[in-house]
Amino acid sequence: MACLNLCTELGEVDGKIIKKDIEVYTQDGTVDRHGHPAIRQRTGTWIAGILILVNQGLATLAFFGVGVNLVLFLTRVLGQNNADAANNVSKWTGTVYIFSLLGAFLSDSYWGRYKTCAIFQAIFVVGLVSLSLSSYIFLLKPHGCGSEKLPCGSHSNFEIALFYLSVYLVALGNGGYQPNIATLGADQFDEEDPKEGHSKIAFFSYFYLALNLGSLFSNTILGYFEDQGMWALGFWTSAGSALLALLLFLCGTPRYRHFKSKGNPLSRFCQVLVAAFRNWKHNKRDLNEEDLFESNFCSQDGDHRKILHTDGFRFLDRAALITSENNVNADIRNPWRLCTVTQVEEVKCILRLLPIWLCTILYSVVFTQMASLFVEQGAAMKTTISSFHIPPASMSSFDIVSVAVFIFMYRRILDPLVARIRKDPRGLTELQRMGIGLVIAILTMVSAGVVELFRLKYKNTQKAVCADCESESSLSIFWQIPQYVLIGASEVFMYVGQLEFFNAQTPDGLKSFGSALCMTSISLGNYVSSLLVTVVMKISTRDEMPGWIPGNLNKGHLDRFYFLLAALTTADLIIYILTAKWYKYIKFQGKISANIINQQV
Repeated sequence: MACLNLCTELGEVDGKIIKKDIEVYTQDGTVDRHGHPAIRQRTGTWIAGILILVNQGLATLAFFGVGVNLVLFLTRVLGQNNADAANNVSKWTGTVYIFSLLGAFLSDSYWGRYKTCAIFQAIFVVGLVSLSLSSYIFLLKPHGCGSEKLPCGSHSNFEIALFYLSVYLVALGNGGYQPNIATLGADQFDEEDPKEGHSKIAFFSYFYLALNLGSLFSNTILGYFEDQGMWALGFWTSAGSALLALLLFLCGTPRYRHFKSKGNPLSRFCQVLVAAFRNWKHNKRDLNEEDLFESNFCSQDGDHRKILHTDGFRFLDRAALITSENNVNADIRNPWRLCTVTQVEEVKCILRLLPIWLCTILYSVVFTQMASLFVEQGAAMKTTISSFHIPPASMSSFDIVSVAVFIFMYRRILDPLVARIRKDPRGLTELQRMGIGLVIAILTMVSAGVVELFRLKYKNTQKAVCADCESESSLSIFWQIPQYVLIGASEVFMYVGQLEFFNAQTPDGLKSFGSALCMTSISLGNYVSSLLVTVVMKISTRDEMPGWIPGNLNKGHLDRFYFLLAALTTADLIIYILTAKWYKYIKFQGKISANIINQQV
């Protein structure tokens, strides 16, 4: 009898008709908080998903409430110069992504996603409270300092050390939390069920929307207050938002579905490599095909789905070959001599994902320009309407609005239309959407380059105040809107598709690692962008030429750098298409059960 949630089955006992309520378990191997198989009706779905979405929005608001103006805090409050402040912010941001790998490892190996999220969110709250207290009590002296007009005084080594301890606790908490919360949210939907599987795909879009809406508040309202010197208010708002996020997260504890951790993945990977090397003399054709698949059912991870065997990386298959030397009882088998097919396929999955992941790094290079060169370009344009000044960094609001609009357009219009045309309920695949994201990224760079050409054409001819300063162009900053809208549209296809792809294509024991790959892609994109700018400036700088991206953009050729990024992204798109065609999707065996846990007469 096939049931989705709670079904009634008629039976006969001693000649009497009775009714038996059948509660159906999820089919993907998830469990409840007690470790029992998760019941579909009582756990997960959008009740838990919405709590996680609100949690993500509040936590993002809290994080960006610190990060968006941290460089200004270092210069105005701690008295650092621009170069040192920028360098310290880069180190802090990079540390967040490093901690994301730590959080993913602890989650997948030992703690599980729920426990990892709860612990690191608590650390996040402690860091924000410590930052708020240390700033209010020690750093913001004299009262009202920290604005552009009133820098703060000097501070002792203890006060500075307490500040850095606080901000790095914030980095630790947010970094360890981020790769797990998206995956935990996806765990609330059974992908083996058609209805919940569709909701699981939609969840990632709404998750990215929640992230952007949280950052919108930080980038506008909180950013304004902090820019005016009201740092304590901004930090306490962030701390309150993070605490509320943690409390809401804990409220959903009885409802969450979980995947059990599978232990250290590094040891499992090493076992496959060692076992394959030990069996290198044996050939797959030496044994029956049944022997290769038989180990699929000898897995010790009974709470997880099995992965079906795939072709490719055939050398690794030797790790699962049953030979005369390792043909022993499954209970006493040596995992360094004989591995399961699922274990071998885990290694294959990661090896197949890496080329796709590498192709997303250059997209992140394009994405990072929004927070750097787009702002510098906007600062060199006309930023006033009447007497009102438009902060160049606030143009990122158009990106956030674009993300929100395109998420709803894709989910409500484009995806159903493509599904109807292709007669496939899945619509566009994740790989196809990521490819579209790369195409839109190319258009973004072309648009930014064209705007820069016009900005240079309409630059003011009067002399600037100093030789290294730039005079304002008569071209309005609102000409940047198309490039911000395009980068927002590309995020919907690339980053949302990337989240879905890595979550769907990583084994059950490595889901958080898949989410961490998305974060490391952004991190490496920042490093590659910095390296690319350095190389371009070194090559383009001559005796009479200040280079493509000088301090005074009117003397440079930022447009050429944008067009260079468009060309590099085009080459990356070609490589990506070839890689995507080569990629083979993971296939789970699935765990299907419909156990009767309640019987009522």
